[in-house]
Amino acid sequence: MIMFQKVAIIGLGLIGASIISAMRDRGLCYHVIATDHNLDGLDFAKRIGLIDEIGSSVADVCRDDVDLFIIAAPTKATAQIINELAHAKMAGLIADDAIITDVASTKGSIYKAVLEACKNVDQPTDFLNLVLSHPIAGAENSGVTARNARLFVGRQFIICDDNPSTAQNRFIQKIKALWEAIGANVIIMTSQRHDEILAYTSHLPHLLSFNLTHQLASHDDNLDIFRYAAGGFRDFSRISASSPIMWHDIFMDNKDALLKSLDDYEKNLQDFRKLIEQGDSETLIAWLTAARHARRHFGHMLAQSQISQAGQNKHNDSTIQENDMTSQSYHIRPSRHINGTITVAGDKSISHRSIMLGSLADGVTHVSGFLEGEDALATLQAFKDMGVKIERDGDKVTIHGVGVDGLSAPQDALYMGNSGTSMRLLAGILSAQAFDSVMTGDVSLSKRPMERVATPLRSMGAAIQTTGEKGTAPISITGGQKLSAIDYTLPVASAQIKSCLILASLWANGTTTITEPEVSRDHTERMLKAFGYPIKKDGNSISITGGGRLTATDIVVPADISSAAFFMVLGAIGGGNGLTIRKVGMNPTRTGLIDILRLMGADISVSNETVVGGEPIADITVKPSELKGIDIPEYLVPLAIDEFPVLFVAASCAIGTTKLTGAKELRVKESDRIQVMADGLSALGIDCTVLDDGIIIQGKGEPMTGSERNAVFGGGEIQSHHDHRIAMSFAVASVRASDDIIIQGTETVATSFPNFAELANEVGLNIAVS
Repeated sequence: MIMFQKVAIIGLGLIGASIISAMRDRGLCYHVIATDHNLDGLDFAKRIGLIDEIGSSVADVCRDDVDLFIIAAPTKATAQIINELAHAKMAGLIADDAIITDVASTKGSIYKAVLEACKNVDQPTDFLNLVLSHPIAGAENSGVTARNARLFVGRQFIICDDNPSTAQNRFIQKIKALWEAIGANVIIMTSQRHDEILAYTSHLPHLLSFNLTHQLASHDDNLDIFRYAAGGFRDFSRISASSPIMWHDIFMDNKDALLKSLDDYEKNLQDFRKLIEQGDSETLIAWLTAARHARRHFGHMLAQSQISQAGQNKHNDSTIQENDMTSQSYHIRPSRHINGTITVAGDKSISHRSIMLGSLADGVTHVSGFLEGEDALATLQAFKDMGVKIERDGDKVTIHGVGVDGLSAPQDALYMGNSGTSMRLLAGILSAQAFDSVMTGDVSLSKRPMERVATPLRSMGAAIQTTGEKGTAPISITGGQKLSAIDYTLPVASAQIKSCLILASLWANGTTTITEPEVSRDHTERMLKAFGYPIKKDGNSISITGGGRLTATDIVVPADISSAAFFMVLGAIGGGNGLTIRKVGMNPTRTGLIDILRLMGADISVSNETVVGGEPIADITVKPSELKGIDIPEYLVPLAIDEFPVLFVAASCAIGTTKLTGAKELRVKESDRIQVMADGLSALGIDCTVLDDGIIIQGKGEPMTGSERNAVFGGGEIQSHHDHRIAMSFAVASVRASDDIIIQGTETVATSFPNFAELANEVGLNIAVS
């Protein structure tokens, strides 16, 4: 898909040529004009078809039909180029909507250059539409002949957004989309933060490499030194073979941040020196061991990048693969009449736990109704990778348990795909194993916080390391640790954190007590009892004593109430006769959605109630209803935490205002579900106000007149942010839309509800999948 008709590239070295190669390979641009001081390189690029046209200078490529300018020149030259572009735009040579972006290795000086250039032509700071950016990638060789169209795949790409900004958000988002299409992982931060991070991770290591190589080369007997240098020196000094001019410019340009990192390094080096001088062997080995663990964790992060580059998991189950984050969309035409009796997908929470506890049990566990979604299959594959024999025939699964002491070390990192439940619950299990382990995930999962489980696990004695300031995946866990029981009060009501700690407690010495601020879903507790493991509950506290065994049992997985939620809301806001959803799990810690819809006036009836495997199930019938806005009681929030996206759709169709508070947990799901839903609702014409822990939605519903329902939503294009529940919620909204709705990023629906579109079309929606 062509994103830019005409691209001007200023500087056609390794980075510039690789960018154009990547854009050409992916069909992202049509025509390219380039300028560079290396005329031979330009001629070569034109001969091979990399570029279409050669510009003699920066001024020569300033044309009003260019819609993207890429500055890929040395850092020191970039400021002057920006100044030239500012004057060219003032002269009308650059279109108003043309985007300019750079790839310089330092950003603070470039940011100042943009502000200065805009000031010189008496224009606002975003006059140039200049998106400050930096691909964290490179190679030892340089020039157009060293170009590599896959140089940026799986690599980090930083966009800098400062205050005041140098570009409007729509231009920033377009550059973000470009680099994601190229295959990079885009991160947004300020230019100051960029320079601080790069000083430590790139500029300081290069400075030290240059310094050591210079030191040894200046030594009197340097010939012998170099002759006998081993692999360590070769690896450490490799980066000092880079361009001296380029690194001179970077060192001088990022002087302040580099000097600060150098001060920290010198201080730490002095501490190491003292340990050696004083013969402090114990502390020295502790420091060296900590460094080794950190470096191994960094290696796992690099391995995660390689998984992203490969585009799929290398495990045996071909259904578990890295999501193509731009692979699918829904195009939905409005429909009004909803009718039918259906059965939705099996419960994801119970499916996950059946694999986990069945694998840890003594004996053979049979599971029926297993959810064949990518998330649950990721859990299944993880336990197969740890030596558990698991046989699957559709939704029927047979697990040959290995006992609590029978898991074996996986050969590679355990890939969790998009499943936060898999990663967080497994963290508790893996923390108690004798072997080291690593968990990775797809791009979406790798942005979600994992310290919320890592922190309490460390207090139990686990050795667990997350990645970056936000504490995300990959997660590295050191085996052989002895866990001890703790008393822990959850900061938020979270079934995932609670379940992680319960599972870790199976191996802990003593009795662990976990206290929740509000009741959250209790599938782990119920299933442990089904497997014969005692667990005590006292109000909002759960206690479990380590050292016991689990006995295999048979599990029947009911229909997932979170999946049924989309059809419950569809039945309530649509026309027609409504819907019946069969054999839905009615766990009382999951029925908050029904309580909230009833408070809003929904016509919901429950029939054929029974209990299977300790879990209550029933049929649910929902008829078209005249919903009214309410203040949602906070005690119901944890009981409906996954269902709020579609509840926001219901609130939009209500008469009056709906207010949600106490739902901060929604901001750390697969996406920031409060903000993403607000953005989508606004795009469809709904007035809403985002709160720190919730949202206020102004409903546009009208009193029912017969079977006709008023249109609440307009048409439009929605970005789901690859969040399955966001995608399905806006699909439900189409039943009250006046025009077509297009939803991008719907491929992750397969993680929880593989046949959603097919089932929705059966009851009256009109979803075309592409």
